[in-house]
Amino acid sequence: MSEVWARDYNEVKALGGKQSRQRTAEQTNIARFWEEVMPPIYHGIVRSVANAPGRDVTRNARLFAAVTQASDDALIAVFDAKYHYGFWRPFTAIRNGDIDGNEATERDASWVPFIETPMHPEYPCAHCITSAVVGTILQAEIGDDPVPLLITTSRVAGGVARSWTMVDEFMQEVSNARIYDGVHYRNSGRVGTEMGRQIAQLAIDKYLLKHK
Repeated sequence: MSEVWARDYNEVKALGGKQSRQRTAEQTNIARFWEEVMPPIYHGIVRSVANAPGRDVTRNARLFAAVTQASDDALIAVFDAKYHYGFWRPFTAIRNGDIDGNEATERDASWVPFIETPMHPEYPCAHCITSAVVGTILQAEIGDDPVPLLITTSRVAGGVARSWTMVDEFMQEVSNARIYDGVHYRNSGRVGTEMGRQIAQLAIDKYLLKHK
C-alpha cells in the first residue's frame, strides 16, 4: 500500500473521529454543515449568482439547466465508480488497520466517525464531485465579473448559513468537510473534484459558451 494511503488514513483517523481532539471547533462546524444531503444545499450558492443585478430570466434558466444536468450526470458517474471500486470507508478501514498491509496504519478497534457513515462505498467522494460541478459552472458563468458573495444554508446544521468570497473556497471546504466528517479520504476528494470539473465542462459547452 502506498504512502498516499497511509497519509489519508491517518488524516481522517485524527480529524474525523467522533471524539477527535485534533479537529477544531470551526472544523466541527464545517463538518456538521456539509452533512446536509445534496444537491439542495448547493442551490443557494447558485442563486447567489443568479440573483446578481442585471441578469435576465433566460440567462438564469441556462445556468440552472447546466448545473442541474451536470449534477445529475455527476451523481450517475460517481455511483457507477463507487460500486465498481467498492472501496472501504474509514469506519471499516481504521477498525481493521492491521490487515491492510501497511505498517504506517495503526488499528483502532473502537474508532467511530463524526457522522454516520453513508451506506455505499467510499471512492470517489460524491459531495466533492457535486461541489466541483457547481463551482466550475459558476466560474465559467461569472467569468471576469466580480464574484458575488456566495451563501447557502444547511438544514442539518439547524439553518446555519455559511458564505464564501471565492468559488474555490467553498469547493475546497466541501472536500475538507468530508474528512472532518470521518467518511472520506483526501485522495477520494481530489479524484471526485477532478471528475466534477470534467463533467461540468460538458454542460458549459452545451449551455453557456455558445450563448455568450
